Amino acid sequence: MSRSLIAKTAVVTAAMLATLSVFALGETSVGPVASPPETVGPNPVIKPVDRHLIPTVQVAPAKGWPAGARPRAAPGVAVNAFATGLNHPRWLYVLPNGDVLVAETNTPSKPDDAKGITGAVMKHVMNKAGAGAATANRIVLLRDADGDGVAETKTVFIDGLNSPFGMALVGNDLYVADTDAVLKFQYTPGATSIASPGVKLTDLPAGSINHHWTKNIIASRDGTRLYATTGSNSNAGENGPEAEQGRAAIYEIDLASGEKHLFATGMRNPNGMAWEPTSGALWTVANERDELGNDLVPDYLTSVKQGAFYGFPWSYYGQHVDDRVKPPRPDMVAKAIPPDYALGSHVAPLGLVAAQQTALPAPFSNGMFIGEHGSWNRKPPVGYKVQFVPFAGGKPSGMPVDVLTGFVNDRGEAYGRPVGVAIDAKGALLVADDVGNVIWRATGVAH
Repeated sequence: MSRSLIAKTAVVTAAMLATLSVFALGETSVGPVASPPETVGPNPVIKPVDRHLIPTVQVAPAKGWPAGARPRAAPGVAVNAFATGLNHPRWLYVLPNGDVLVAETNTPSKPDDAKGITGAVMKHVMNKAGAGAATANRIVLLRDADGDGVAETKTVFIDGLNSPFGMALVGNDLYVADTDAVLKFQYTPGATSIASPGVKLTDLPAGSINHHWTKNIIASRDGTRLYATTGSNSNAGENGPEAEQGRAAIYEIDLASGEKHLFATGMRNPNGMAWEPTSGALWTVANERDELGNDLVPDYLTSVKQGAFYGFPWSYYGQHVDDRVKPPRPDMVAKAIPPDYALGSHVAPLGLVAAQQTALPAPFSNGMFIGEHGSWNRKPPVGYKVQFVPFAGGKPSGMPVDVLTGFVNDRGEAYGRPVGVAIDAKGALLVADDVGNVIWRATGVAH
């Protein structure tokens, strides 16, 4: 190793250790702000790269909700706790009878992800953000039998899973996306638990790195296929091309055979998916790469075009080249298409649901609700809210509207972090909060 490389490594290590010590002292800061408006919408300004030797890190320490506190709701919207005392609830699925399934889940073991000083810093950051607890590895069922908007029944529905996330019911077959496979369970309408083991439908990319571990699924409208998301195995390809095989993509899975193929690729970390009711198109939200600046790269909401390539890892937001990725691939960059709608950089959109069945008032009747988990690598932070993107003619139309805010206090502490979103049987919006360990329920204000 050259002297210059040794010196550079020593500087980086010392700076990272200093960063880690600051977090250990419990540094806090102001709460989140709005993303710059020019970085949001169908034609965002792609800011210049603003790279630093030491990446920007500002995490909102997980605190939990004080007694009686709740998110701030948009005008005309009321919010209450549908269920409390959960164990890191991340994802939601509403069954036809109105029962609500909640994936209580967290990061699986991934021993080869982010080793060394970088790994130590990231582990501390994630712990501070509330993502360091052991995964419960289960799905619980919530039932509001008396219809008062609060679940009075909570049962363990399926136990012994492997970092479960997405869920989809087709007929009486309930599909669950673990971090490494899609499983099928026999579901009896009205049942409060399933004891029989699941049958593997297909494997999903995982392994000892498994950088983006969440796997979501959604069923096709005719019930013959599933679509499954799988995030990248790195921030920007630093683990090499072999680690990215079959990742940063959405799969199409045939339910009859379990066979799968890549439906769309080059999406760094897609999560929530929804069917747009006017066009019938599949839409997703995706988290873009880090360490290029406060306002780069925009996370996004997009329709998912079959066979399309969205750039990862060689380019972002279309054909903007990421020169960190070696070797360069101008042939792949030339294929990259831009997404439909920017949400702002580092907001971390995870949850997505169409407003087709919502009972919330205008302007929330036509569009998509998005759960934004919030940034850990921007100063000041952004996200930490539930937003609504209005649609017209099957496409986004206008700027996002805040639905629920107040998840971070003015000292920069996180009362909660929104993740999955769903529409319940009465048209209310449900929001999984994995720091507050709450499921929030937003409805229209009674007149």
